[in-house]
Amino acid sequence: MYSKILGAFLAVSLLAACSSSSDNPASARSGTGTGAVDARDPLAAGGDKIFFDLDRSVVRDDARATLDFQAGWLNQNKTVNVVVAGNSDERGTQEYNIALGNRRAFAAASYLTAKGVSANRISTVSYGKDRPIAPGSNEQAWAQNRNAITSVR
Repeated sequence: MYSKILGAFLAVSLLAACSSSSDNPASARSGTGTGAVDARDPLAAGGDKIFFDLDRSVVRDDARATLDFQAGWLNQNKTVNVVVAGNSDERGTQEYNIALGNRRAFAAASYLTAKGVSANRISTVSYGKDRPIAPGSNEQAWAQNRNAITSVR
């Protein structure tokens, strides 16, 4: 019960701290792009997703701002644990995509630990191609589905 009250207080505090103006740096980051606070997951406000190139698990330069935000937030909220979910597009076998999702989740988690987040606060999971965020079978959808999503657990 105490953790639910604390979580609700944290969400309200983050909501009060956020601005909807265009100079809000959270809305400029890759990720959700809305700048809005999700009461279930405060990381979504500053970007909860990073994207990867085809068949790659290397953290791209454009993902670093999102991961830097996540690391900063996690370093300020040291009691919060997260899960990093690695995903792939629909192409390839189930086995290949699960392995690729694992590598993507591990790459994001490794970046966060390099920025000072304790590794015991981060878990990883791979959903392979089973949880697409963008419908369709085209390059635009595939590019969105090649991701790692960090969420509070």
